[in-house]
Amino acid sequence: MSPTYLKKPAPLPTNETGHVTGQIDVKGIVSSVIDDVRKNGDEAVRRYSEKFDKWSPESFRLSKEQIEAIISKVPQQTIDDIKEVQSNVRAFAQKQKESLKDFEVEIRPGVHLGQKNVPIDAVGCYIPGGRYPLLASAHMTILTAKIAGVPNVIACTPPINGEIPNATVAAMYFAGADAIYLLGGTQAIAAMAIGTETIPKVNFICGPGNAFVATAKAMLYGEIGIDLFAGPTEVLIVADEDASPFMCAVDLLSQAEHGPDTPAVLVTNSERVGKETIEHVEKILTTTNMSTAGLASTSWKAFGEVVVTETIDEAYKVADTYASEHVQILTKSPRDALTKMSNYGALFLGAKTCVSYGDKVIGTNHVLPTKGAARYTGGLCVQKFLKTYTYQEIKTEEASGALGRLCGRAARAENFEGHARSGDLRASLFAKDQIDWIYTRE
Repeated sequence: MSPTYLKKPAPLPTNETGHVTGQIDVKGIVSSVIDDVRKNGDEAVRRYSEKFDKWSPESFRLSKEQIEAIISKVPQQTIDDIKEVQSNVRAFAQKQKESLKDFEVEIRPGVHLGQKNVPIDAVGCYIPGGRYPLLASAHMTILTAKIAGVPNVIACTPPINGEIPNATVAAMYFAGADAIYLLGGTQAIAAMAIGTETIPKVNFICGPGNAFVATAKAMLYGEIGIDLFAGPTEVLIVADEDASPFMCAVDLLSQAEHGPDTPAVLVTNSERVGKETIEHVEKILTTTNMSTAGLASTSWKAFGEVVVTETIDEAYKVADTYASEHVQILTKSPRDALTKMSNYGALFLGAKTCVSYGDKVIGTNHVLPTKGAARYTGGLCVQKFLKTYTYQEIKTEEASGALGRLCGRAARAENFEGHARSGDLRASLFAKDQIDWIYTRE
């Protein structure tokens, strides 16, 4: 039996040509900014910062004295909380680093193969501003890169309504940023990717952001590496008949407040849980003075879904088709999801755990795949900042001669005569084979 939809996403309004109405030409705007920064460097960066953020300081880079003055304005409790959260992120990232082992193995006598994990030389981290100061993004990006061993980490964050986001700067500093720039949007991504007179070029850019930031990263991918092709935040809850509909509603709305385009999905084998969750969502949005109710309501109306299945196993299968960024499991046996599901950015198991913990405090990384990308990749982690290299050394003449013979046969099977001759030469030198094409030898 097919799943039943108690609530489906609202269709997006389109014009007579079939295009979504009111859609901004994000790609066109981003492309022009990138081209301008490529041609005009700092002058273009300053012009766009003035245009989009009303921000044009003498230097976008904060000096040590400025950072110290900014941090002095942050309440001590906030500083303490930043450090506690960063200790969680640091501990988990360190365990990730320890799980990655350099190794060398002798796969056959005389043939040695090895692997090394080498940090990227220079990384740029983007910490969003916009509606909210996202301190946690500083922990997730800067700190993780430093644990990976990246020697040069620069970080950009925009001013918020013309004001310095003091707590964000503090989080960036305590996370270990080597340079902090008060600069946002496409101009920040372009400056870090391309390099300007005052902003050094990096080799990799990470961090969440709005559609302009995400599009800039995507357009510059290849010229630099990026963490993920990012989209709006997503949440999906798998719930059984014993789950609390009120908890389902609260947790769905905790993510829907991110913006007006956040998919919030409930998949359950209980029609009662589905219907009562919808009722609780409406009550919370209209009666509890939730400060972000406007955004959450817009997301819920346009992108909220409630799906009812016959069995909990079917619910897991349906949930897996979404490949959602955050998947929360509210069932009697939440750890079943570890074997029942394979497509998700991060799992949050049981009623004692929630997605908000992952977003803000628990220690795992909150930069996660969206728009179905969880089908082929995981989220930001220490491994993303490391390049895995291999090396090879043959230490005996016998091994080199034997591989030379094998290489000659394997290469000629593919009609690669030049490759074959490299092998033949070693077979001649080290196994004393007679090679008819060798007409001279030094």
